[in-house]
Amino acid sequence: MQMQGSRQLSVSQQQAWQALNDPEVLKACVPGCESIESTAENTYAVVSQIKVGPVAAKFKSTIELTDIQAPDSYTLNFDGNGGAAGFGKGTARVRLSPQGDGTQLDYDVQATVGGKIAQVGQRLIDGVAKSMSERFFKSFDEEMQRRHPAATQAQAAAADTPAAGARARMPGWAWGATVVILIVLIAWASQG
Repeated sequence: MQMQGSRQLSVSQQQAWQALNDPEVLKACVPGCESIESTAENTYAVVSQIKVGPVAAKFKSTIELTDIQAPDSYTLNFDGNGGAAGFGKGTARVRLSPQGDGTQLDYDVQATVGGKIAQVGQRLIDGVAKSMSERFFKSFDEEMQRRHPAATQAQAAAADTPAAGARARMPGWAWGATVVILIVLIAWASQG
């Protein structure tokens, strides 16, 4: 499965890069994150609790960072296992670029999901993915407003235009990619 998407952030590229490299920010913002541990250079163990319909599991993931081009881009190679609940593995390419008063986060994910979680149905998975990603971005936006009030006020003023509001919405097919990114972004935090 291949997915692509983007999200407008209300802070500068450097501010976004620093926040995404802050373990405290990510642990507070990513739903279900329990721990992040460095296991080798640019390799991390992440534990997160995920529930999709009747299937709930603690996922233990290994994440390896490659092609790091601070503050522009990186590639995350991930392999997560939730025991009998299933697995997820793949690659996510994430790019940050200046966009007006804020930053655009673009991603391209190639992933495979299997096990019980894959059997609950795409509509249920999409709903959970949407909920998790909205919770992440809401928490992330609130944290950025707290840390950088001037940047978020400028972005809010720009968002009053219809075109800006449409640009900030994520297409429905991108929700699955967002959940994968939310999980793997946790590991990125330990890099800085």
